[in-house]
Amino acid sequence: MDFNAQLARQHRADLHAGAAADHLAAAVKPATELRTRVGWTLVGLGLRLVSAPRPVVVLAP
Repeated sequence: MDFNAQLARQHRADLHAGAAADHLAAAVKPATELRTRVGWTLVGLGLRLVSAPRPVVVLAP
């Protein structure tokens, strides 16, 4: 068998293995990404609530 053909076949197999690994990683990533986004959204909301000016209550005599 020609050396270049054998090398090309091996390279193609490596690419397929890498693509399969990427697909598996992409299937797992959204759950952690969603959790991270929700967490930071809650942190931002908490910071806005803490830094919001509080209304001043004035009691009339």
